[in-house]
Amino acid sequence: MEITEVRVFPVGEERLKAYATITFDDCFIIRDLKIINGNNGLFVAMPSKKRKDGTFRDTAHPLNNSTREMIEEIVLKEYENEIEKGESSEDNEATDMSFDSEY
Repeated sequence: MEITEVRVFPVGEERLKAYATITFDDCFIIRDLKIINGNNGLFVAMPSKKRKDGTFRDTAHPLNNSTREMIEEIVLKEYENEIEKGESSEDNEATDMSFDSEY
């Protein structure tokens, strides 16, 4: 099984940094993964549902550590790429604004 697409949607909150959607083999999609800034850095939380007792239960999750690590590595890499794109476009906008203000 291979991850064929990753889409990241930054939200920029203090702990919740983004939502992500992953597609496996161009035929199975999992939405609402969360990229969270935890005590030990960024990690990917699987989609979950709140139960009647107030606890949360994952609605989709890997069955072994190697798959979890693969998902986390790919999703976090795409998150970093998305953040870099956002920063470079902000730099370009700032440059454009400073150029405009000279005239």
